[in-house]
Amino acid sequence: MAQACRQNDAQQKPQQGPYLFPVEDSSTNSGQKAEAKIVTGWQNKRKARTASLWIALGLMSGLAGCSTNPATGHDTFTAFMPPAQEAEVGAKEHPKILKEFGGSYDAKDLPTYVSEIGNKLGAVTETPDQKFTFTVLDSPIVNAFALPGGYVYVTRGLLALASNEAELAGVLAHEIGHVVARHSAQRYSRGVLTQVLAGGLSAAIGNGAGEVIGMGANAYMQSFSREHEFEADKLGVRYLSRAGYDPAAMASFLKKLRAHSRLQAELAGRSPDDVDQFDIMATHPRTVDRIEQARAAANTPVSGTPRLETVKYMTEIDGIMYGDGPENGFVRGRKFVHVPLDFYFEVPDGFSMINQPDAVVAKDNQGATIIFEGAPAAVVQSGPRAYLQRGFSKSVQLRDIQAIDVNGQKAATGSADISLKSGTKARLRVVAIVHGTSAFQFLFLSPLDRADSYNLDLRRTTYSFRSLTKAEKKQYHALSIRVRAVNPGYTVDTFVKSMAVDRRPEETFDVLNGIENGQLPPEGSLVKVIDE
Repeated sequence: MAQACRQNDAQQKPQQGPYLFPVEDSSTNSGQKAEAKIVTGWQNKRKARTASLWIALGLMSGLAGCSTNPATGHDTFTAFMPPAQEAEVGAKEHPKILKEFGGSYDAKDLPTYVSEIGNKLGAVTETPDQKFTFTVLDSPIVNAFALPGGYVYVTRGLLALASNEAELAGVLAHEIGHVVARHSAQRYSRGVLTQVLAGGLSAAIGNGAGEVIGMGANAYMQSFSREHEFEADKLGVRYLSRAGYDPAAMASFLKKLRAHSRLQAELAGRSPDDVDQFDIMATHPRTVDRIEQARAAANTPVSGTPRLETVKYMTEIDGIMYGDGPENGFVRGRKFVHVPLDFYFEVPDGFSMINQPDAVVAKDNQGATIIFEGAPAAVVQSGPRAYLQRGFSKSVQLRDIQAIDVNGQKAATGSADISLKSGTKARLRVVAIVHGTSAFQFLFLSPLDRADSYNLDLRRTTYSFRSLTKAEKKQYHALSIRVRAVNPGYTVDTFVKSMAVDRRPEETFDVLNGIENGQLPPEGSLVKVIDE
């Protein structure tokens, strides 16, 4: 695109391409003349298309869309999202982000702490007057992203994974790099340009910000290109160095992120190597590649003594929530507990359970899946049996529908043999349950050739669904991060014993603290454990 930005249509003429057929002169016969006429028509159409291209490029020039970015030094095309529009889009999308991610997480005044770090980094960029808004999202997912207009987000899950202020600063610096380089504006403008060249100029003269506001937050959370991600890494290392942080912290956090992703893959029943596989169609670079590039870029000189600020950071995050909050329910081994909604159920042995925003999903290594989710109001209004008969699905016709009682709760069940998108055959069993004034449903999927072998286990899961006792409501609550010192004689096992997690506590402790080969940090160091 930079090449297009440097074009001067007053000086450069479109080049005439080769003819599809050779054009003969007037001495040729009538057939050849007819052929030449046809070719000339194609040429004229081609000229018209080329003229449209140059008109479009001329329009872009008039919009002042081509300029040299002060951070990257590259000519960038941002004609269709100027800075004022970036700010407008970010302001409109910000409330949607808060709603989607459960709002902001304000414990211990973490937003102020994160904003102080972020503003320190923003002040050393090539655009120090850029306004930034930093938000800590109440989400257990390890994530960070930026919206147009300087809106930067980190989750509490990410804060729990970082071990010092420099690592958090590295994440913020990367997202600031996206904003300063105006990657969102570039991506959007290139998309509009594609529409312009494909469909004329109408795409360029619409409602401006009105056309991009309302696209939804996800439109701006899609992966940037590999080029943009690497560029943001380089800029992030630069800003880390200018702010006095150890630039190697970016690489150390990316290494932790990779270890975390591998562990999560294992807990979900997938190969940990899945996170390292390179897909040529994917736009996001592999974390392992980013680590190497960040390490290379970390040679940037640092003003003064590089800082990590470990003690300060650990003090700030001591006590923050870890994992799911009460409003999302808790996974505790094979149990799922939701205190506000007052229910409990268990999945069979061998199933790994993941709590997703809109459902609880459990899988085993034999191809079976359990999905637990909210059911429509029709289950309460018309009854579970009628819902399965008439309203469950337009594409799936359940058979053997019958009303059942699940621990005093009205319910119904039915089944169907279906074909999955993979082409394999599966047995689907649906159980709809009325629970108070709400309704929920289990979707049990098992390979058709082994469906009968799952009957007993899935039946037990169904009848494990019940209300909580008063003692259980007091027993189950959110987990938290607690900071501990490495005292003389302590080993990794000393801390693992206090980890309030049911699955892979040692690996979880290692990932949280960046520990490799079981080597505990030196005496006096601070580590994180998960506490009840």
